[in-house]
Amino acid sequence: MVEVVPIETPTLGDRSYLVHDGAEALVVDPQRDIDRVIALAAETGVRITHVAETHMHNDYVTGGFALAQASAASYLVCADDPVSYDRAPVSDGDRVEVGSGMTVRVLATPGHTFSHLAYVVESGGAVAGVFTGGSLLYGSTGRTDLLGPDAAAALTHAQYASARRLARELPDSAPIFPTHGFGSFCSATQSEAQASTIGWEKRVNPALTMAERAYVESLLAGLDAWPAYYAHMAPANLAGPAIPDLSPPRPADAAELRRRIEAGEWVIDLRDRVAFAAGYALGTFSFPLDGSFATYLGWMIPWGTPLTLLGESPEQVATAQRELVRIGIDRPAAAATGRPEDWAGERGVASLRLAKFGDLAAAAADGSGTGPLVVLDVRRRLEWQEGHIAGAVHIPLHELPGRFAEIPPGEVWVHCGAGYRAAVASSMLAARGRSVISVDDDFTNAAVTGLALERG
Repeated sequence: MVEVVPIETPTLGDRSYLVHDGAEALVVDPQRDIDRVIALAAETGVRITHVAETHMHNDYVTGGFALAQASAASYLVCADDPVSYDRAPVSDGDRVEVGSGMTVRVLATPGHTFSHLAYVVESGGAVAGVFTGGSLLYGSTGRTDLLGPDAAAALTHAQYASARRLARELPDSAPIFPTHGFGSFCSATQSEAQASTIGWEKRVNPALTMAERAYVESLLAGLDAWPAYYAHMAPANLAGPAIPDLSPPRPADAAELRRRIEAGEWVIDLRDRVAFAAGYALGTFSFPLDGSFATYLGWMIPWGTPLTLLGESPEQVATAQRELVRIGIDRPAAAATGRPEDWAGERGVASLRLAKFGDLAAAAADGSGTGPLVVLDVRRRLEWQEGHIAGAVHIPLHELPGRFAEIPPGEVWVHCGAGYRAAVASSMLAARGRSVISVDDDFTNAAVTGLALERG
């Protein structure tokens, strides 16, 4: 009997899989930190004999090469991918035996990338599951623009055909196991589903319910910006990433932290946004671990900028390190743990005001602020178009470092969809000396406060 054990990376919106028959195992699309995969295999009592990549990933650095080496496993990679390392090249129609209980059938499913593959695992004449990577997702498909705008239309048509092929060649009962689609920007749209089958996708997936032209136009029109660090992922994966160094960074005192901030380096406070607002060291940026930490930090930081981590504990710093190596930020320049008083030194601790949309409505109505009131919306383009506060300035968070000059003078009220992005933006504005208030609230509450909303 085949068992599929998901290995979740919720902060990046991805899943890897350990697939085994009780003795031998196949690992599909492992993340960079392979220690957790090795530990899971040991706990399960199985030997990893094969590692498979559905595609050269754009949203994370793979652990596939390192895991295959560490496990003496066969590394299944598309024969068309121009990798710089030895692997077991596979192509459409190939069949690979894993132990005595599983057969892996390779299907070409271009769309998310040109060389994308799906892996159908069969046992006892039945399909135990199909591992679809960034092709057929739960209620969606992978985005098709990550290789550039010139290829997007052709890849979208290919994605449609690939989804239809899976639906045509596999039984309705076949479970699907995608890599993306759990919050990853590699997904064209998001779904709350946690499991699905080919039969269910035939009922709900746009690629299987819409005509081809309508699907292509809809998918392309719905694509928004994707994280800038994605540009570095495929080249890293083609080179064969090594096992990351997760040892503790070098400790830094308050004087060193100040020197790094003054030199233009990024010093990151990992605590939650409420704790940061209550007290922080001047010049530090808030990127809390309790949200999409690596996604937004990797998106915004100039690639290669030295990075220092501030956490309440060594464990918090270690968690951040693990998140960062998954996107290719391997070694922080330094780290410090403790309290903001420990990090601020003689300059002392600053604070940041948090508010709700009701507070914003009241301030806008009575002019109770300390100067002209500026509303800054840092949500993405599609969110803005669906509805925004009238008169707000729109600068998506990932564009903020290059557009500070566009924010008018005055007291800046920053909001997003729920509070995380507003906290990041507010910390950056505060570091530049702006008077800022972070709206820590769900945007759905804006409509009931009397604030005027617009669309488009």
